[in-house]
Formats: sequence, C-alpha cells, structure tokens
Amino acid sequence: MIRIEQVTKRFGRGAGVRDVCLEIGSGDSVALWGSNGAGKTTLIRCVLGLIPFGGKIRVGGHDVRRRGKHARMLIGYVPQELSFYDEFRVNEAVVFFGRLKGLGALRADGVLGRVGLSGEGRKRIRELSGGMKQRLALAIAMLGDPPILILDEVTASLDACGRREFVSLLSGLCGAGRTMLFASHRLEEIAALAKRVAVLEKGTLERTVDAADFATGIAVGDRGGTVVHLVIPAPARAEAMQVLRSGGLVPTLNGVGVLVRVDENRKAMPFGLLSQAGVRVDDFEVIRSDGHGAAGVHKETP
Repeated sequence: MIRIEQVTKRFGRGAGVRDVCLEIGSGDSVALWGSNGAGKTTLIRCVLGLIPFGGKIRVGGHDVRRRGKHARMLIGYVPQELSFYDEFRVNEAVVFFGRLKGLGALRADGVLGRVGLSGEGRKRIRELSGGMKQRLALAIAMLGDPPILILDEVTASLDACGRREFVSLLSGLCGAGRTMLFASHRLEEIAALAKRVAVLEKGTLERTVDAADFATGIAVGDRGGTVVHLVIPAPARAEAMQVLRSGGLVPTLNGVGVLVRVDENRKAMPFGLLSQAGVRVDDFEVIRSDGHGAAGVHKETP
C-alpha cells in the first residue's frame, strides 16, 4: 500500500531524512521509532505529500507528487497537534469534514459511536477533554473508511489512562486489513499495534525488525535482564542521564525519556537515584526478558 524509495528531505544543509526505503503492504502495521529529530514526522509528512522531497513515494499505486489528491483519499491521518475550531459542536465538525472529503450527508451519531463518543455530539469542541479530542480526530480520520491510517505521536499529550483507552480503541478499529503507519516513543503502543518497527537515527533508516523482536532487543540484547523506560520531562533528561550514570547505570535517551538496564531485583534503583536528585518521573514501563529471548512490557509500582 505504501512504497517509499530513496526518499530524502533536506532542511538547509541538513537532511531530515536520507535515502529512506520502506515498503508497507496491505494489512501491515509499521511503527516509526527514534529519538526526537530522527526524522519520523518528516517522513510522515513526505508520505502525505505535505512537503517536497527527493525520491519516490507511492500510496495505493499513486505517485504522491503527481497524484497527491488520489493518494490522500486513501489515507486517514491523525497529527500530534490537533487544530479544531473550538466553537464547533462535535457533530458539526464531523459533518464539516465529511463534506470536505466529498462524502455528502453523514449520520454524525454513528460516526461518533464508533470511537466511544456517543451522546457527545452537542458539546462544543472546547468542552472536550484531551482524550475526547483525540477520539474525535480519529473519527474524522476514519471518515470514508480509508484503507490506510497514519498517526504521528497521537498519545503524546494524554495521561496514562487516556493512552491505554486510545490504544485499545485503535486496536479494535485497525483490523480487517487496514494498513497503519505510526510514530511512537512508547513500547506499550508498539506491542499493542505494530507488526514491524522501522528504526530511524539522524534521518537514516537503520533497520526494520518484527515488533516482538524489537522489544526483546531493547530489553535484553544477548544478555537477558530488565530495562526500565522512564518518561522524564525534556528539560530534566540531561540531568537524569548524569544522575543515572553516577549511580553506576548505563542509560540511553529515548524521545520521551530514558531507557536504563537494571538487575531484575533492583528495578526500583533508578527511581531512588532520580528522587534523591529531585528529577521528576512522569511515567514508566518495565520491559522484562523471560530468559528465552522473549520480552514483555509491564506496568508496575516502583
């Protein structure tokens, strides 16, 4: 459904993405993984035809640069930053975007019910919570039942409960052969939604791996063990890295925080070190090996 061939996008002297090749078949679900600035959003914008690029992208057989409108008709897109007219009522927004897509008359109640917003149609958009706005954005993206869904860090602004609910909703909606391309920094989302992971680093596609193997590789490599994924506010990440290194740990940066390998019986150690240094941890995941190369993502109390 999506074929990306030697795509390069430059910003001045630097390259947002460089010679990226990736093929996503019908029914496949690919997560883009990488630190901030790795090129995930840039690649998504190229696929959508929103920015000029070198190379070639075909969506459903349509060249994105030459037949961009036809390509985008096959795509439902949910951006990281939502932009709605706040005074619209929810059902008005559904009807408005349906008309933009050329769908004619729509029953907004049915569309909203599909994403768990039944009975919310008369509310103004400014009255919705962040999670409800994300559900509305997904409902609009799904108008016309597009075969491809593209999402860019759509849970970044949600709390833990909102993320779980939204990911569960996506899991239910995205079967039946629908193709998905999404950017995420969260292993729990990759475990729930992805079949493959495309790892980007400084604009280059480093590798593509099965989602299960990806979680295992981050968690255990060839050594076995446990990794704690700490979600830390951006201004505090450099300090967190220094504190963890001073405590004898080996952390690595991720787009929303830090990954740190620990012994199975010392999972609380990173929390203690960061707490003593006054570094806030907003959320976390525990990735544990089963001793046979498999890994799982868990939520625990440190």
